Amino acid sequence: MKIKKLGHCCFVAEPKEGVRIMTDPGAFSTLQMVEINIDVVLITHEHGDHLHIESLKKVLENNPKALVITNTAVGEILGGENIPYVKVEEGEKYEIKGVVISGFGNVHAEIYEDFGKVQNTGYMIDDLCYGGDAFNYPDSDVDILALPVAGPWMKMKDAIEFAKNIRPRICFPVHDAIMQDFAGFVWKIPETILKEDNILFKRLEIGKEEEV
Repeated sequence: MKIKKLGHCCFVAEPKEGVRIMTDPGAFSTLQMVEINIDVVLITHEHGDHLHIESLKKVLENNPKALVITNTAVGEILGGENIPYVKVEEGEKYEIKGVVISGFGNVHAEIYEDFGKVQNTGYMIDDLCYGGDAFNYPDSDVDILALPVAGPWMKMKDAIEFAKNIRPRICFPVHDAIMQDFAGFVWKIPETILKEDNILFKRLEIGKEEEV
């Protein structure tokens, strides 16, 4: 599978030749606004670092045939902007050009009590797992894991244990905008620990398409 990291939680996955799926075009990334040949835009939840309406409009302007897939809560926001979408939530599936997109999980991880608690749907893209802002487990085997590594709802230990329990072949960091300027030693933590379980932790270069 080819992955192109655009920043924070926005990346483009190409599970099959010619099928390109973008995740969470939020306010913490900008490269989504110039990306073309997108078939699907997946949006896990409504927080601004995952859903930035102006970015989404630009993506759809550049990709007029792209389909937006999301949950009910985000759908209500999109409806107010006259942006059509297909609802895929926990336990539901949608197939496009031979690629199966499956929803799992339903609630954002706790930040503090009810603060920021919104509907959050994770998605499997064939065997790639992207859970949005939660450590919910999909009901399927995972080969590639988009692993959140930093945020007000988690700590690094949570990320490492999540990856160890899922046991993917490879994982790459997302939800990492606040870590982009950190020295390389920060990334050594998950890289070193997960290697013991034969899980490759690979930091992707922003804007570069890579085979994973």
